[in-house]
Amino acid sequence: MARLSLTTQAQQLILDRVSSGDAVIDATLGNGHDALFLAQCIGRLGVLFGFDIQPQALANTQKSLAMLIQPPEICLMRVSHAEMLERIPVAFRGRIQAIMFNLGYLPGADKLCITQADSTLIALNAAIELLAPGGIVTVMVYPGHPGGEREAEAVRHWLEALDESRYCVECIASHSDKSSAPRLFVIDKRVDLL
Repeated sequence: MARLSLTTQAQQLILDRVSSGDAVIDATLGNGHDALFLAQCIGRLGVLFGFDIQPQALANTQKSLAMLIQPPEICLMRVSHAEMLERIPVAFRGRIQAIMFNLGYLPGADKLCITQADSTLIALNAAIELLAPGGIVTVMVYPGHPGGEREAEAVRHWLEALDESRYCVECIASHSDKSSAPRLFVIDKRVDLL
């Protein structure tokens, strides 16, 4: 049996957590695939927030989302994911059910325009603050491109420092054993049992 791609595994994990009417975030819009997937999960009663600094990413995403017959409420922003906490309305703090990060560069665009470790760590700190108990964050990292290894290591170190009583972290490796191969990090925010 063929092993599932990291993208498919991320989507399956999110499907287990997200329901119609939930609020979700695509932290790196790219070509709009994650945004479309999230929008389909939450349906017309949900809310989708999306971030990217590249106009092409927003255009790609808008084109993907235009296929939806009954889209959710959609708010796409041409700003860095590092501004997530300031841009998401306060009413959604602690209520976001899923957040997807797909780091690196926009396929088909300038490969020198990449996500940066510093802004990604700011965005990850915002993400866990916005995340609902029982919510999930998926982070795809790509160490194989220039700057990607530094960012992947920064994310890994950040994850190792998370409070284990509040968050459960998992790393899923790709098919390849190479250190440059993509990896999927998954953060689950534990449900408060008190």
